[in-house]
Amino acid sequence: MKTLRLILGDQLNIKHSWFKTIDDDVLYCMFEMRQETDYVMHHIQKVIGFFASMRQFCEDLKSKNHQVIYFKINDTDNTQILADNLSKLIERNGIEHFEYLFPDEYRLDEQLSAFCQNLSITSKAISAEHFYTGRKDLGLFFKGKKQYLMENFYRDMRKMHDILMVAGQPEGGKWNYDKSNRNKWKGDVEIPAYKWFKNNVDEVVSDIEKAGIKTIGKFETQTFSYPITRLQALDQLKYFCEHLLVHFGDYQDAMHTEEVYLFHSRLSFAMNLKLISPKDVVQTVLNYYRNHGSHIHISQVEGFIRQIIGWREYMRGMYWAFMPKYKTLNELENHNTLPDFFWTGNTDMNCLKHAITNSLENGYAHHIQRLMITGNYALLTQTNPDEVDAWYLGIYVDAIEWVQLTNTRGMSQYADGGKIATKPYVSSGSYIHKMSNYCDHCHYNKNKKTEDDACPFNSLYWNFLDEKREQLGNNFRMKMMYSLLDKMKASDLEQLKHKAQHIIAHPNEY
Repeated sequence: MKTLRLILGDQLNIKHSWFKTIDDDVLYCMFEMRQETDYVMHHIQKVIGFFASMRQFCEDLKSKNHQVIYFKINDTDNTQILADNLSKLIERNGIEHFEYLFPDEYRLDEQLSAFCQNLSITSKAISAEHFYTGRKDLGLFFKGKKQYLMENFYRDMRKMHDILMVAGQPEGGKWNYDKSNRNKWKGDVEIPAYKWFKNNVDEVVSDIEKAGIKTIGKFETQTFSYPITRLQALDQLKYFCEHLLVHFGDYQDAMHTEEVYLFHSRLSFAMNLKLISPKDVVQTVLNYYRNHGSHIHISQVEGFIRQIIGWREYMRGMYWAFMPKYKTLNELENHNTLPDFFWTGNTDMNCLKHAITNSLENGYAHHIQRLMITGNYALLTQTNPDEVDAWYLGIYVDAIEWVQLTNTRGMSQYADGGKIATKPYVSSGSYIHKMSNYCDHCHYNKNKKTEDDACPFNSLYWNFLDEKREQLGNNFRMKMMYSLLDKMKASDLEQLKHKAQHIIAHPNEY
């Protein structure tokens, strides 16, 4: 039976069972489409990375004697619409059966489901064979529970997969070493050179320009530095284990004006395209730790593994448990617009300037920059989560909705009312100073609150607490801060609110 199999741009798993056998009756298809480049404005490096990885994957399949039809962005046969491209290939090639891997985005899942319902031939969807968990596993785990605490899910994952466990107990005596993972990097520990890949993407860049795709961000070299093949991803993982893992946990929350990546792995792009699996990553890290445990503390390893089997799997599970409604949640009723400087980095706030500039230049920011700098500011200025979502989904090379949406709308913006985060992740300038050197040479003073040169985060923080008292006043984890707010002089609070509301009304002046 002549079969057509679809491979989406984030399904580049060369180890998938599909590819174990060669079958002349199986035709694979891959498409670069305006449908995907235009539904949000993406970073130029994100589009380059996807197209380059997809083209290389196509060549890898062909080298293994699989039959592949690939539509580049400017091919005349390319309708730019997924369903139309599939229909064309089914008719042209006498296809009798269609198969696809379950997408990880709700939007594509709905599109393919609707497409198959209207087919006159048989169809089938199968697992992409990537994650530890299935789509519905997390929903079943929390069924009947009032809270969806990631820590409970994470501990269950550790037990289920026997990861860092000894006789049913957590190795080292602790489940979580988060308190050991909050050090400020002061330059006293050397950061190894980054692992760069010199993937020439001249043709891809030319095709993107010819297509007229609108993008954000910068790309000023000829080579794409992130892994675009499984072998490169494995090489990146090996480099992380040998050079970065030893201090990863210590400085995973740290930020610095002169360092973009610190001790982070830079593997998220390859993982989210499925070039490398979470099981590959976790097992490799564990193996390295077992062989080099004398100089690597368990806190480094646990902190990294928690991000993979904890947050990553948890966020995907929450996405599928609550979509499509989740994408519309705005429990704090925030409606302001995102400032222009989110697209330029032109602001006198040093922390935002560096976090946004890094994002524009590299398509990258680590989780604390996303959560406690750009996300913190967006929430304190009560920005519409739709706008925040669009920015995060577009600007990062690793951003795919299943992981971006839950992190942004849930953890960062608290728009889900606490399904993911037990309290809003907001702070004044003190936290930013604690975890970075951003405040050292800033135009604004982290210790001032209402003066002309006062750090905007300070007045914004107290204004936010006062404005959102109805939604947050009974939150147990916010009790201490509301107690401090209640003790504040009415005149002082009035000055703080006046300052904050000027910032919110005129964000591009700061």
